[in-house]
Amino acid sequence: MCGIAGIVRFDNQEPAYETLKRMTDVSVHRGPDDSGFWSESGVGLGFRRLSIIDLSEGHQPMANEDDTVWIVFNGEIYNYKELRNRLESAGHRFKTHTDTEVIVHLYEEYGEECVKLLRGMFGFAVWDRRKRQLFAARDPFGIKPFYYVKNADRFIFASEMKSILAAGGVERTISMQSLLNYLTFQYVPEPDTMFAGIHKLPPAHTIKIQADGAMEIRKYWDPLFQPENRPIHDYIEELRERLRDSVVHHMQSDVYRGCFLSSGIDSTAIAAYMRAVEPIKTFSVGFEGPNNETVIAMETAKALGTEHYAKVITRQDYFDAVPKAVWHQDEPVADPSAIALYHVAQLAREHVTVVLSGEGADELFGGYRIYREPLSLAPLAWMPLPLKRALHRIISGIPGQFYGKNFLLRATTPLEERFLGNAKIFSESLKEAVVDFGTEAYGKYKSAWETARPFYERSKHLDPVSRMQYIDLNMWMPGDILMKADKMTMAHSLELRVPFLDKELFELARRIPASYRIAGGTTKYIFRKAMQGIIPDFILDRPKLGFPVPIRSWLREETGDVLMEQIKYGGIDHLFNMQTVEKLYWQHRGGQADYSRHLWVLYIFSLWHQTYMQSEQVNVLAASGLAANG
Repeated sequence: MCGIAGIVRFDNQEPAYETLKRMTDVSVHRGPDDSGFWSESGVGLGFRRLSIIDLSEGHQPMANEDDTVWIVFNGEIYNYKELRNRLESAGHRFKTHTDTEVIVHLYEEYGEECVKLLRGMFGFAVWDRRKRQLFAARDPFGIKPFYYVKNADRFIFASEMKSILAAGGVERTISMQSLLNYLTFQYVPEPDTMFAGIHKLPPAHTIKIQADGAMEIRKYWDPLFQPENRPIHDYIEELRERLRDSVVHHMQSDVYRGCFLSSGIDSTAIAAYMRAVEPIKTFSVGFEGPNNETVIAMETAKALGTEHYAKVITRQDYFDAVPKAVWHQDEPVADPSAIALYHVAQLAREHVTVVLSGEGADELFGGYRIYREPLSLAPLAWMPLPLKRALHRIISGIPGQFYGKNFLLRATTPLEERFLGNAKIFSESLKEAVVDFGTEAYGKYKSAWETARPFYERSKHLDPVSRMQYIDLNMWMPGDILMKADKMTMAHSLELRVPFLDKELFELARRIPASYRIAGGTTKYIFRKAMQGIIPDFILDRPKLGFPVPIRSWLREETGDVLMEQIKYGGIDHLFNMQTVEKLYWQHRGGQADYSRHLWVLYIFSLWHQTYMQSEQVNVLAASGLAANG
């Protein structure tokens, strides 16, 4: 696991070493073990290394035998040994035992198609000296980040946005479209970032930059579901085998490894398969109160026979970590569980360098409760759309609430107009009231529904549950789940691996019918069936809790006043109507409504604005050792 950075200059000038060094120094937390640079006319590559495989020979940037192909690579390739054998049979000769060198030779052999053969997580860039072009790629699910900016003079890329800012000459202008999307989703959907002009390469995409500045972006894979009607027992047996195989592949490392362990089925399944291979360490955090996850996690660890470490996070611990987490995230990601992840990563890094975790299972196997909604709305699914529209208008016009009104409103609303993914914080009407744009200016921006529209268009042939999962796989997962997973673990120089997000496992998951995913009155029905006998029954039968961060209650106490002060005086009053924001706060504080998530979104944005709209503050944080120490 590493941090990569680079510059392609279109004037053919050699990028300055000092610039590349600034770009890599600010991401030292991604690679505290080693650094490296290579440059020539028109191109420069920089690298920070966290040593995981082939500890002595993995120095980057790395080249092929005749130095015509150079690479910087962040991630892990789990089938690199099989690929190496294939390449050696084709005549390629290796000088290291790294997965990095496998990508170099794979590019020589297959060119841009090499990405389709990789099983793993990655963000890499290859400079082809013969063609004078940069070829870069991001893994199929977006586990590893890849930021870039292109202007008339140069193309800059890096694993983190702060590295791009450190290159200098990059404007920090907030994208109003991104801000509006952030208020809805609690993250900025890809390929945008909060800064206009800085982009994220989307998952399963490649980008090619010629020396003259010509740029081409291409999609090489799509996580569309393709259900096949086979007996459920066939799927169960294959699911067990493919998950076991994925866990074994994800355990490859030359350093100590462990597993995050919550109270849920996903991380427990990963830990159980790991424990079947070797003794392991597991890690959990929780909060005081009835939903303290460490209590269940410790019982699970005892049942599995792992060496378990747990920490109860106090309110003070939680809020002390928020500014550090915001700096590491690069962009505002207002998921309260990110701070808990920051703490569990800090705990794990005291004992191991690699951890496996359960991210992705919900998106693959239908684990979110909202995925059950199409089943509950099925009695009215037969109605033609014009009739639904008419009925919706009638019901909307009836004043007040009555039993079944909300059900009828949702049942008469097309899926494309009611589901945006697992987070939908501000409604369009509330955004218009909170954002200080003015009605006319606000109308110039596209709605959150338009952002999701392309994914609905590509999945229109699928059932509603599969379409919802497809939306989450393309938006929620890379924008929130994997963003916080990468940034919060890398904050502590900890490599996180996610065995559920494995191409081989997904090739099975995409074929499972929705009726096997959502069945028996529960979510992840087939996965629960497959895990019988593998994980403890008391975990198998537990309902999904998510990660219960007590934000709602905290913000109804003195903590809420502190948070509101940050929002009011954090330098964002030119963007938001503070009278409306204060009204939301006092309604929440008085128990009249629950605006905890809305306030949290504004709070995180305020902290981000303070940090990233003042360049000296970013540099001060890096220089103070925050980057290295978390």
